[in-house]
Amino acid sequence: MGFFSSLDVETYDRQYSDRDLVRRMAKYFGRYKRPLIGISLFLVLVTLASAAVPLLVSAAMDRVQTTLTVRLIWLLGGAVVMAGVLVWFANWIQRRLMARVIGNVIVDVRSDAFRAAMEHDLSFYDEHSSGRILSRITSDTREFGQVVDLVTNLFSQVAQAAILGAVLFAIEPKLMFYLLIYLPFVFLIAIGFRRLARDVTRKGFRAMGNVNAAIKETVSGILVAKNFRQEQEIFNEFDEANQTSYKANLRRGFVISTIFPTLNAVGGIGTAMIVYVGGHSSAAGIITVGAWFLFTQSLDAFWFPILNLSAFWTQLQSGLSAAERAFALIDAEPKVVQVSRNPVPALKGDIRFEKVGFQYNEQEVVLRDFDLHIRPGETVALVGHTGAGKSSIAKLTSRFYEFQSGQVLIDGHDIRSFDLTEYRKQLGIVSQMPFLFSQTVLENIRYARPQATEEEILALANRIGDGEWLETFPDGLHTEVGERGGRLSMGQRQLVVLLRVLVQQPAIFILDEATASIDPFTEWQIQQALNLILKHTTSVLIAHRLSTVKAADRIIVVRQGQIIEEGNHESLLAQEGHYAELYNTYFRHQSLAYVEQSRQFAAGD
Repeated sequence: MGFFSSLDVETYDRQYSDRDLVRRMAKYFGRYKRPLIGISLFLVLVTLASAAVPLLVSAAMDRVQTTLTVRLIWLLGGAVVMAGVLVWFANWIQRRLMARVIGNVIVDVRSDAFRAAMEHDLSFYDEHSSGRILSRITSDTREFGQVVDLVTNLFSQVAQAAILGAVLFAIEPKLMFYLLIYLPFVFLIAIGFRRLARDVTRKGFRAMGNVNAAIKETVSGILVAKNFRQEQEIFNEFDEANQTSYKANLRRGFVISTIFPTLNAVGGIGTAMIVYVGGHSSAAGIITVGAWFLFTQSLDAFWFPILNLSAFWTQLQSGLSAAERAFALIDAEPKVVQVSRNPVPALKGDIRFEKVGFQYNEQEVVLRDFDLHIRPGETVALVGHTGAGKSSIAKLTSRFYEFQSGQVLIDGHDIRSFDLTEYRKQLGIVSQMPFLFSQTVLENIRYARPQATEEEILALANRIGDGEWLETFPDGLHTEVGERGGRLSMGQRQLVVLLRVLVQQPAIFILDEATASIDPFTEWQIQQALNLILKHTTSVLIAHRLSTVKAADRIIVVRQGQIIEEGNHESLLAQEGHYAELYNTYFRHQSLAYVEQSRQFAAGD
């Protein structure tokens, strides 16, 4: 397998026949029939104008010994100049139209691919590298657009071959007959390159996808790499992907660049055949020496479009491979499937899991016959060791993953019957690593509700710690947060995303609380923001802070996908069960009593 062994096929990849790909691509081109017809007409005009020049010169030469006059010479010169101007003008127009059509087709395919990527559930991104997905949306769609250039040039080559073929037939029909017998041999050799060209092109695109994936992962994790001084290691990983891409695309270049030299050699053999047959025929008096010579001299002009036509299907493989990868992304079947798309009324927030079975894969069963009822307006904290199933419960409530058995009901309705876009508009979700876009604080807060006014947001912000947290931003709400919120502290990021939920006013709030340590004052502000949200929502909290756990109406203790205890903080501690164990392991050190006891112990020493 060599260096190609690392070019893995994605699980959603599929192979399309050339006919299916061409039919599918034609739908994109079909949206621009008028400019494509215009491009073809201008290409034919270029061909006719180009072919007219040697015909005019040839006609003038025939009159050298008879009626060629100064006036005719001027007319001939003017006609040649006009033909040149016409070629330039037609070329300029068709290239402008071509650039517009290629741009439009790329935009259309890229939009469809990006929309498909956005509609895939989270499990899709668990399995597939975002860098490789990015490569399909950017690099591959660009190659797709070049098909327009090839297809329109095809019409020009057909017209040119037909015109020159007619000229050759007029010169000597007998030699044209031998040429027509030889042409299928040329086309068969060219078609023989098709499968090889598709294979090396497909691998070249996969290799480029690996390079994009390596770059994206490295840039995203650059802080960790620098912290551990792993710059050389990540460069080595990138270099390996880059070298593989180099070798794959070099092989692709060798295959593609072999096509025309091979066809030129085949064309040379054809010319030699015509020279041989024509020589014998002229010696036998079947054709004239002049016709044999003129036919042979005109063959070079005829071979050019013929060889281009022969190589068309092989050259098209780059576009077909790109289309195949783009269509595979667009056609990838989502795992989260809605049985219908019913409108979603204003939700009360009643959440019920009934005998739910869920697994990420066959080896990783997370929930089995899981039952849970969360009443409207109730705040439930989920606690348990890592891998207990807490995040899975939150993700199933958000409909980010497909469960395999049972049902999840929201206000008595099957969650699979909702229009997901409308449903998620009523969800407020805060992930463990709060994500901010590289815009201002204000724009990030407005993200879920763009129509919110600055005054409304400022009023809500002032309800959290009297707005003192805003004073930590150099430009207040108009402070740029940087990429992924990198200019803000973790505490500031958490406050921004919580305010985003407050502005959204969701019916159901889902919080996967951050584990990062923050100072007590910021924690108090965060708790204030949380309390404002919890007042008006049904809330599911994956809690990592004692203050959050104690604020819950009910604490659900989960172990290995099963509820083993539930109650409030005091009652669960009194049971001295799994929650008490978790408290002593994770939460106890956060309590004021523990802090005070530790201070007294240190003072006693």
